[in-house]
Amino acid sequence: MKETLVILAAGMGSRYGGLKQIDGVGNHNEPIIEFTIFDAIRAGFKKVVLIIKKEHQEAFEQSLVKKIRPYIEVEYAFQDMKDIPDDVLIPAERVKPWGTTHALLACRHILTEDPFIVCNADDFYGKDAFEKVMKFFHEESGVNNYCMVGYKVENTLSDNGTVTRGVCQKNADGYLTDIKEVMNIKWNDNHDGVVYEDGNEYKDLGLGTPVSMNFWGFKPSIIPLLNDIFIYELPVGIVKNPLKYEALLPNHVGMLVEKDACKVKVLTSEDSWFGVTYKEDRPSVVAKIQALKDNGTYPDILFA
Repeated sequence: MKETLVILAAGMGSRYGGLKQIDGVGNHNEPIIEFTIFDAIRAGFKKVVLIIKKEHQEAFEQSLVKKIRPYIEVEYAFQDMKDIPDDVLIPAERVKPWGTTHALLACRHILTEDPFIVCNADDFYGKDAFEKVMKFFHEESGVNNYCMVGYKVENTLSDNGTVTRGVCQKNADGYLTDIKEVMNIKWNDNHDGVVYEDGNEYKDLGLGTPVSMNFWGFKPSIIPLLNDIFIYELPVGIVKNPLKYEALLPNHVGMLVEKDACKVKVLTSEDSWFGVTYKEDRPSVVAKIQALKDNGTYPDILFA
């Protein structure tokens, strides 16, 4: 198998205030995405697909890709707002991409044979997540059997604002039974509990609740399943919210689970997640990255 790493890197970074996918956080100006690729290579992944906007290709090439090409096969996929069914009209003022499901479908002609991980460019997952998904790929033979890596919600928050997470429920055997994208999650006022916005009020979200950080282990069979959902949902979503509707991968996986169209094993990583949702998160991420270099988890230069 040619296990593939697919990285969602076409987001606009509106809350961050820039192209955070390749913003350097390491002492040699490495972005988080570079650590993700390093961990994937260590776990045995042989190819990386970068889903980006076409206009960002040169920036990615110069800051990242030219360093990693000697170590792993690299391919670009471009998320294009016009890559939708011909009979669907794009609202005139729409600038926001169509979401993570649509981003993954930009790879539909690439992801045809081998299993693949999908993850975010601006989230740090740690090598344990890659190793566990690779193990799953080699042990699980079911065509429509997938996996995800979950993290405790309290370990995924920002001190600088609210976050959106895929809140998960699983059965006694560890398989996903429900996942919903929940917005505006944050610490409560006492900083001893987690809450989320529901309408005009905040409600408790229990400590230890598993959440998806968009770290999925899929097989090519997921592509037509997601494509069918996207084609059906897109025109409805545009009518309801023409400027901000998004096709969200966690919600769509949840729909497939609910219909028994697939099974998703919930794996738990032993590593800590961290990321840069807001510009103010950056100093903390820089410090954590340096600590991982100092303790030997990563070499001083990832791709020498």
